Amino acid sequence: MQRKLILILTILVAAMVLPWGDAAAQMQWRETMQTVTVPSLNDPHLSDGIEIFGVNGAIIVRTPHRVQVRVFTILGQMVSQAVLNAGTSELKIDARGIYIVKIGNVTQKVAL
Repeated sequence: MQRKLILILTILVAAMVLPWGDAAAQMQWRETMQTVTVPSLNDPHLSDGIEIFGVNGAIIVRTPHRVQVRVFTILGQMVSQAVLNAGTSELKIDARGIYIVKIGNVTQKVAL
């Protein structure tokens, strides 16, 4: 019984981890001129002017200065890491879920 449980857990973990190998290689941040009409997920006055949005399967970051951004799955696996220039950038993500976006001292959950 215990062996079955370990086998099932191993298969589940592998199923969650394996798709990210190819998907992470294809995901790229790109600068965009997209106008976002939803409110930011964080208060830009308290986060050094940084705004984070989740819209239509993409994480959008608007920043007044150059920043390093890291995106993680809810399980802690890094999906993307990049340095973004000032302006608006987006990361299209095919897999729905909850992601953690870290920019400097700003950490925000984004649901796609």
